[in-house]
Amino acid sequence: MKKCMFGLLILSLFLSGCWDRRELNELAITMAIGIDKVEDEYQVTTQVIVPSELSMKGGLGRSPVTLFQAKGDTVYEAIRKLTRDSPRKIYPGHLRMLVIGEELAKEGIADSLELMFRDRELRYDFYIAIAKDMTAAEILNVTTTIEAIPANKMINALETSEKAFASTSGVTLDDLVADLVSDGKEAVLTGIFVTGDQEIGPSKQNVESITPSARIRYDNFAVFKKDKLVGWLTERESRGYNDITNKVKTTVNTISCPKEGKATIEVIKFNSDVKGKINKGKAEVDVNIKVKGNVGEVECEIDLTKPETIDQLEKIYEKDLKEIISDTINTVQNKYETDIFGFGEAIHRSNPKEWNKMKENWDEEFSNLTVNVKVVMELQHTGTITNSFLEEIKDK
Repeated sequence: MKKCMFGLLILSLFLSGCWDRRELNELAITMAIGIDKVEDEYQVTTQVIVPSELSMKGGLGRSPVTLFQAKGDTVYEAIRKLTRDSPRKIYPGHLRMLVIGEELAKEGIADSLELMFRDRELRYDFYIAIAKDMTAAEILNVTTTIEAIPANKMINALETSEKAFASTSGVTLDDLVADLVSDGKEAVLTGIFVTGDQEIGPSKQNVESITPSARIRYDNFAVFKKDKLVGWLTERESRGYNDITNKVKTTVNTISCPKEGKATIEVIKFNSDVKGKINKGKAEVDVNIKVKGNVGEVECEIDLTKPETIDQLEKIYEKDLKEIISDTINTVQNKYETDIFGFGEAIHRSNPKEWNKMKENWDEEFSNLTVNVKVVMELQHTGTITNSFLEEIKDK
């Protein structure tokens, strides 16, 4: 027994304690950071939680977050300069959202991300978005309803829209860096902007109204070439991008009825398969898409009890989706000349030797690439009723 106790005592001499432990009351926890380029300096804005306003005992009615801002020659320097204003050290270990200003994105985002990827306090699963037509600081300086912490609003809205509607997508630091260093795929990031009266956005008045004067919203995809922003996709093209890259979870599409009127299709299962090949010495890509869905809404006179009606709706959906995808590919090939779809990766997987010959000039190869698109839709259900009661109303 004595030998055992002596051994434990000796062992304890070599065990390190929490030498780098920091108490919560010494840290300023930030969940959102914005980076802008102002003249020749980086401007870093941090959205820091005010713990007293989120405590169980209740706060004093002040804002649950506060902003700190500083400029520096590098992002690292700007973050360190925040301590001149913040009474606590900025702690990014709980970072959930990084917003990059559009002007900085046009110059290039790699330098800004280098610190984020290197910092051992940061996890790599936070989302990144581009502030469209404004600065990142303006995005972070808006109060929000439902979610008291604006960073949570941004995160939850992005994740919800990603699951329910297919024109946005959450991109994490890991995903972004993988695209930036890939030989056969360029990056995209979801845009974010403020609608309404930006002057009222930072005030408490913004969240005291049923209809806030300013709201944070997501908006389509920013297109990158290497690490530089080169343009924006439309909502329709953003949907096409998600279709091609198999990022559609569920969504809805409005299609024309066989004669007149509209019908809405709810997509419940979506699968896109991209395969590269070499055909007669030239690169080609096949995009094969299989969709399963339900009839969600009918605003036309059709008989859903007839199999031929279902077949007609399926064919209309297939034609519409194929047009969306083809138009998206044409826009990116001709306007931006940057492979955001990963077609180069598909060629690399199927023909590594041929890819090595063309990868140095892939931008040019991509712009002239033949892409074959095939869409197969299967409608499974028509809802709790067959034909719409709108027909009965019209017949009265």
